[in-house]
Amino acid sequence: MDLAQRISAVALLCGLTACGMPIAGTLGSQDGSAPQSNFAQAEDAPQSEVITSLMQRQTLLQEGTVYAEVAQASLSASARASESALISARLRAEAKSKNWLPSLRPTVSLNDLGDMVASLLLEQILFDNGRRKAERAFAAADVEVAAVTLSADMNDRVKTALSLYVSGLRGDEKAAYSHRAVRTMRDFERVVVGRVNGGVSDRSDLNVVQSKISGVQASMATASDAARTARAELEAMTGRQFSAAPQRLELSLPPDGRDYLSVLKAKSEATRTIEQAKMERAGLLPQVGATGQIGSEGSGAGVLLNLSEPLGLGTPAALQAVEASKEAALRRIGEAEEDARREYSREIQRLSSYRRQEREALALSRASRETYRLFRAQFEAGQRPVMDVIPIYEELVKREQAYIDAKYEVVLIQLALAASLGLLADGDEI
Repeated sequence: MDLAQRISAVALLCGLTACGMPIAGTLGSQDGSAPQSNFAQAEDAPQSEVITSLMQRQTLLQEGTVYAEVAQASLSASARASESALISARLRAEAKSKNWLPSLRPTVSLNDLGDMVASLLLEQILFDNGRRKAERAFAAADVEVAAVTLSADMNDRVKTALSLYVSGLRGDEKAAYSHRAVRTMRDFERVVVGRVNGGVSDRSDLNVVQSKISGVQASMATASDAARTARAELEAMTGRQFSAAPQRLELSLPPDGRDYLSVLKAKSEATRTIEQAKMERAGLLPQVGATGQIGSEGSGAGVLLNLSEPLGLGTPAALQAVEASKEAALRRIGEAEEDARREYSREIQRLSSYRRQEREALALSRASRETYRLFRAQFEAGQRPVMDVIPIYEELVKREQAYIDAKYEVVLIQLALAASLGLLADGDEI
């Protein structure tokens, strides 16, 4: 065989075997069609319980509300790296799912006469202590981890968008109330100016009233700035503007935190770690394979016994470390479950606290309003000086603002809880 023939043979071998890659299976769908959801699974493939649970999670947001509209817009405008990571993990799993098939690769060598020898080497692993099975399980668990990461990422994105929308509503409501309060305080100011000019009141009374007006105006400006900032950020996030009409948001949450995405991710990561440990353990043990070779100098077959990793004095310790990594992975699940229970309990207590504060602030504001009406009527009847009425009205303004804050804090806590449970975005739309 001359040099040109040898080069042609090598090129043909590389073309047939894709330079050593296994010939079984292809990566990804060839028809260019994409599933509706990133969590969609092929019917003829093993079904993942983790991905199925993600697919079945439905949003708690009521359809047709502005909150659902904001959520859908935030998902539609998403371009997350976690989505690409899931696609990549799927392709790796698809490649590993065929690792039990024989592999075919070319070999090129020089003999002792300086001639180039080209051949095809077919190898089939007969026994590998479960290494290839663990590789397939590891790749599948990697897909599950990527899927949970994507679900958490998308739910966090929806939570961020809705939090910005709610922050805009809160800023608008506080600014509107402060604007009304300033107008009322201006009426008091005119009365005090008249009393000062008439020599009935001291100039210090006017300074007190004007100082209170300045404080309310500063609060109004701060609330307006917060609303504009939140809306600008939301528009930058979604490319859209939304109705500013406030709507009540009520989310019915599960009774506990067992469905936290963080727990689901910890379980998937533990599975992946355990399968990786199995791979490492199998690599320290012998494997048996059958080989066949066809080349320019003939053909042959045989049985191959080898080790993926060389044996050494540290091999027993390496095996013990592999087993210890499995135990550590299982313990991390327990830690994640404990953290989830603590977080859920903490957020539920905060939710209960702010609901209580909302009720109390509403009751206090109503009581303050009734007191203010009484004092104002007495002032208009000439029974009370204006400086007795102004502190009562100032107290009313503070309690109304506290009620607004508590009301929207309830919404924000509900959104955070729902996002942690993966209940702000439909799984079949992610």
